[in-house]
Amino acid sequence: MASKKSKPVEPAKEPETVNETLEEQTEATPDAVTMTQEELTTVKKHIDELQKKLDETVALLQRNQADFDNFRKRNASVRLDSYEEGKRDCIKALLPVLDDFDRVAESDPNAEGWADGVKLVHKKLADILQKEGLTEIPSDGAFDPELHNAVMTEAVDGMESGNIVQTFQKGYKVKEKIIRHSMVKVSE
Repeated sequence: MASKKSKPVEPAKEPETVNETLEEQTEATPDAVTMTQEELTTVKKHIDELQKKLDETVALLQRNQADFDNFRKRNASVRLDSYEEGKRDCIKALLPVLDDFDRVAESDPNAEGWADGVKLVHKKLADILQKEGLTEIPSDGAFDPELHNAVMTEAVDGMESGNIVQTFQKGYKVKEKIIRHSMVKVSE
């Protein structure tokens, strides 16, 4: 009796990775999807609605950008006009003082009352500026670097260090904003 040779049985191949299995499945599925005419119409209608909303949103954003640009330009123009109007108002308020200085310049400095006239013009100018909010920064007592600019120091007998000895130039502020610091000499 002759013996039959049997073939060895090969074990079933196991996928090496999960990705290989997914790739094989993906290759097996088609790229195209079949839809009915009704489904295709519904999808196209939905896409058209989304496109319309997108177009409306883009148009709205463009209008908003244009409105903002117009606002910015208009605001800059109004600011400049306000600034120029403020300068004109200030000059108009100072014109009477200029007129008085013209009269003083034309008069004889040796005439009686000339010095009193100059003092009156000075007072008129100070009153106008005070009315506009100008106040003098006090420069007596202790030195304050927020208000004063120390340009010199001097040792003074009997005076505490850090006190103002002399004022070279008055300082001024309008409301709470300093427009010029007082120029002073401070004791050492």
